[in-house]
Amino acid sequence: MTENYNNSRKAIALHEKLRGKIIVASKIKRLKPSEIKLVYTPGVAAVCEEIYRHPEKKYTLTSKGNNVAIVTDGTRILGLGDIGPYAALPVMEGKAVLYQEFGGVSAFPICLGTTKKDEIIAAVKAIEPAFGAINLEDIESPKVLEISDALEKSLSIPVFHDDRHGTSVVVLSALINSLKLVKKQLPEIRVVVAGAGSAGYGICKLLVAAGCKNVLVTDSDGILYSGREENMNKYKNELASITNAKKEKGLLSDSLKNADVFIGVSGKKDLVNSKMIKSMGKDPIIFALTNPDPEIRPDLAKAAGAKIVATGSYLYHNKVNNALVFPHIMRAILDKKISKITPDLLLATARAIAKTVPDKRLDHENIIPDMYDKKIQKNIARAISRLSIK
Repeated sequence: MTENYNNSRKAIALHEKLRGKIIVASKIKRLKPSEIKLVYTPGVAAVCEEIYRHPEKKYTLTSKGNNVAIVTDGTRILGLGDIGPYAALPVMEGKAVLYQEFGGVSAFPICLGTTKKDEIIAAVKAIEPAFGAINLEDIESPKVLEISDALEKSLSIPVFHDDRHGTSVVVLSALINSLKLVKKQLPEIRVVVAGAGSAGYGICKLLVAAGCKNVLVTDSDGILYSGREENMNKYKNELASITNAKKEKGLLSDSLKNADVFIGVSGKKDLVNSKMIKSMGKDPIIFALTNPDPEIRPDLAKAAGAKIVATGSYLYHNKVNNALVFPHIMRAILDKKISKITPDLLLATARAIAKTVPDKRLDHENIIPDMYDKKIQKNIARAISRLSIK
């Protein structure tokens, strides 16, 4: 608790000192008098006319191809819930810093003053000309999935949903390496995902695409299964159709019996207790990823017999956080001018990140690369370059 308190104080002090974490900077270090007429009027008119005549040149004559809009309505910020667009701004600024630091991507926080789905969709469509990609972030589910689907159909630029795409990639990467350590195979394990929102949806879809055959998903009403009527929606029904082949019923505690892996994206701290972990199979893997407080603390999980424990927090070992993904995958997406986020793209990225940790360095406390490892970007770029997608 003391470490969390000190970290919170330091974070507030740093933000007060900086008065915001990002600025818009010119690529021209020192603007000469002779250059003003080139970057602005009258010279810039020729550039405008060139783009008008040749629209494809918007990518070579402007910064569009390196600009990303981080779009939120503030309805699902971290584990804090619906705290609104103003309180969401520090998170979006932080993501913009990471985009620039690790991917060389210019990202801009777009915190919208509306929570209406149709207005959010309209706003994103309206700002598209300035951006090479859209990053949907921290919008409540299932609304955000509906927004993502609508924008994917109508925009010619990629719509990356970090809670769905980024989280699923980093989870699969960490799981690939964890399974090496416990000597288990993906098609043979039982995985329980707690949380059927956008992160849980993305994780389940990618696990199934990767070959995982026994996945159970739980929400506040228990295990999802085909035919369940309580608290269901289009996306939960889809998950039920591709998971839980035996139509098991019950609560989270029931689903965890003899499970090999627990993945928590529930948004609820202390959701899992020691008794649940003790009921799991041999050498259980625990990914308690809810921020800022995980479903179970790592020390409690280990004491209950967990072989490998990861969280989404930078306070602990094994940081399974989507910050490891979005700057790097977006750099590759922009460079290749990829227009759609596909399962193949996500699978290739997950495997590339996992591969970044050499087998000789794999350890129960080191299942995922450090975000400062420069090989991450190279490995992802190489993996994506092999794909025949646009």
